[in-house]
Amino acid sequence: MNPHARGFFLASGTAPALGADAASTREHSGVRAIGPVSVSVRERTLHPVGPQLEVVLGDIVTESVDAIVNAANPSLLGGGGVDGAVHRAAGPQLLAACRELGGCAFGDAKATRGFNLPARYVIHTVGPVWQGGRAGEARLLANCYRRCLEVADEIGAATIAFPAISTGAYGYPANDATHIAVGTVRGTLSSVQSVRFVCFDAAVHACYEREITT
Repeated sequence: MNPHARGFFLASGTAPALGADAASTREHSGVRAIGPVSVSVRERTLHPVGPQLEVVLGDIVTESVDAIVNAANPSLLGGGGVDGAVHRAAGPQLLAACRELGGCAFGDAKATRGFNLPARYVIHTVGPVWQGGRAGEARLLANCYRRCLEVADEIGAATIAFPAISTGAYGYPANDATHIAVGTVRGTLSSVQSVRFVCFDAAVHACYEREITT
């Protein structure tokens, strides 16, 4: 596949061959502990389209998956929240790689290597700023999740971790944002096998938990 298709760019070379997801799961069905405070809930049934879904309470920069998603701003040059945490954990090489991408439009996604992160890749996406729901925010947010899955397919990522895109400084209501996130991922045809929604906030985790267990 053309690596420049649908706006995708991969900066700064290629990463080594795909490895298995390093995160282990407990035998108890449906619930997994991650460290001393994080919990995980998986959806109870498989859906005919889309990957297996899981929600965890934790820090996305520690996730050992093929790709993590960075909730970036249009410049891709770092910022606050998840964006700043990803750049700090990945190291200065990430900023240099992002400079080569020339920014990113709202609702689009682009990938770089993960550098110092456990994840092999970072998929950078720019979610919408909440403006009351009358400026196409729902469409743009759904596009973020859809494009991230498309980019994951292009780079061969079978496991991916998402933050709660746009629910922080961009002000998107968590209930609406999580409904869009889960619905879009379930409804997008992709080769991704596992999607993990990583929540830093317990209230957002509860929203995801309701969505994936219904």
